[in-house]
Amino acid sequence: MQTEGMENRRGLITALVNDGRPLLMLVALSLILSGGFAIFQSATGHFLPHDEYFLGMGKQELCGINQCRIVHFMFHDRVSFGGALIAIGFLYLWLIEFPLRAREGWAWWLFVVSGIAGFGSFLAYLGYGYLDSWHGIATLFLLIPYVWGMAKTKRALGIQAGVGTLFQAPEKFSIRTPAALGRVLLLLTGLGMLAGGIVILAVGMTHVFVPQDIAYIGMNASELSAINPRLIPLIAHDRAGFGGGVATAGLVLFLCVWCGKASRSLWQAILIAGGFGFACAIGIHPVIGYTDFIHLLPAYVGALMFIGGISLSYRSMCTR
Repeated sequence: MQTEGMENRRGLITALVNDGRPLLMLVALSLILSGGFAIFQSATGHFLPHDEYFLGMGKQELCGINQCRIVHFMFHDRVSFGGALIAIGFLYLWLIEFPLRAREGWAWWLFVVSGIAGFGSFLAYLGYGYLDSWHGIATLFLLIPYVWGMAKTKRALGIQAGVGTLFQAPEKFSIRTPAALGRVLLLLTGLGMLAGGIVILAVGMTHVFVPQDIAYIGMNASELSAINPRLIPLIAHDRAGFGGGVATAGLVLFLCVWCGKASRSLWQAILIAGGFGFACAIGIHPVIGYTDFIHLLPAYVGALMFIGGISLSYRSMCTR
């Protein structure tokens, strides 16, 4: 009778929020949908309305310059960014349903550090001068359930472990077996993505382009600015956002492999995340004709390490 009375007094919001994990799940699903939208929008050849408003020119006008390569270059950043968001979203779903549900403190702290990295990358606009209002609204929309969910889960799940749990691997580090070598390759994949994302973020905030980009577009920064002085800040915004997404995805992947216990669910989450991430990052290049080998070499190496890691770790993680 007492239990029934407590149930009757429980509000709808309290029931939906529960232990805070549904709020974090909302964040994860929003990232997946946002990534899918970025890919879909680029595939259909459209800019966002506020992009055209900022530029003061439409996609068709811009596409008439130099075989539409400026537009294709921008879309290639956005597709890659979409793949990174989807990768983060799926890894987050695994974290929420498995280690966080099991009250493993490292999973909560991984949300903390990846949230700081992901949301903090929005501030990269200070380097390129374009404050994307839509991006800002979306970031704020995600920040509210993220902060609420983090506070709720820490209290409801009784998370007491400190950030040091992120440095404690549950299994011995070794490369003596194929499974262990697979784990090392996945860890190196995560580190490579983290380093590569930081470089892309830094380039987006400073030089914007690398030499291979200039060769593909067929125009240098001065020539692009002459077309429209707001063009480079918009491209820099895409570059920095893409870099922040890749760096965050690499951080989440590395710590999931480092701290997580080998399991079928973890293997599946890594496969889906890496599959989407690398398919978007590499696959968009031949579509737009940007096939410079040096430019794609880091992605090729990362994909090979990922394929090797996911293959070698299959038996130990999925048949355990």
